Amino acid sequence: MTRWWKAATALVTVLAAALVTAAPAEAAVWSSSDKWGTWSNGGYTVRNDVWGSGAGPQTIWANSYSNWGVWADHPNTGGVKSYPHSARNIGKRVSALGSLTSNFNVSRPGSGAYATTYDIWADNNAYEIMLWANKQGAVGPIGSRQTTATVGGHTWDVYRGSNGSNAVFSFIRTSNTNSGSVDIKAVLNWIRGQGWMGDATVGEVQFGFEITSSSGGLNFTSNSYSVSSS
Repeated sequence: MTRWWKAATALVTVLAAALVTAAPAEAAVWSSSDKWGTWSNGGYTVRNDVWGSGAGPQTIWANSYSNWGVWADHPNTGGVKSYPHSARNIGKRVSALGSLTSNFNVSRPGSGAYATTYDIWADNNAYEIMLWANKQGAVGPIGSRQTTATVGGHTWDVYRGSNGSNAVFSFIRTSNTNSGSVDIKAVLNWIRGQGWMGDATVGEVQFGFEITSSSGGLNFTSNSYSVSSS
């Protein structure tokens, strides 16, 4: 009887945990476990984007471009496995923008290895600008550290490098935050001021979670996110 009771209790616990994990996807307007799962909403594109080698299962769900999340179970190995994100295309040169700002609010796990980051593309993907709001575990930017700069409403350690396909400028916030507002145009003008980039055409402004490992299954949630431009 004791063994049966323990087994039954364990089963109930497992089922309860599974229901909690699956609940956001089941309740959402859209969900997908396809590694290239994509959904358009409100002028934005939400993507599962499981692109790295050795990736495990990942399910994305969304109620809107602003409120979405993933459950990801990627092994504890090196290398980025996925970048689930929500994106808005801008299609203007930096000088033609009156403003370009964004707001975000996330809930994230206290384990695993990942960064909550913007990925901003310019000049047909010749330039990649990453703005890390927070990071967890053994993750780091491409390239070498250049300086510390206060721009766009935050203080960042700035890195410059290349991934072999495009130039990468990474702005790593000096302290983690789960919410805030970023003046993206100010960051782009700062990069131009260094002579690293010209009057580039801004493509997509993406925001999401660059996940290296999330062994056992972890939940990442964008409570809200938006991009405004003029």
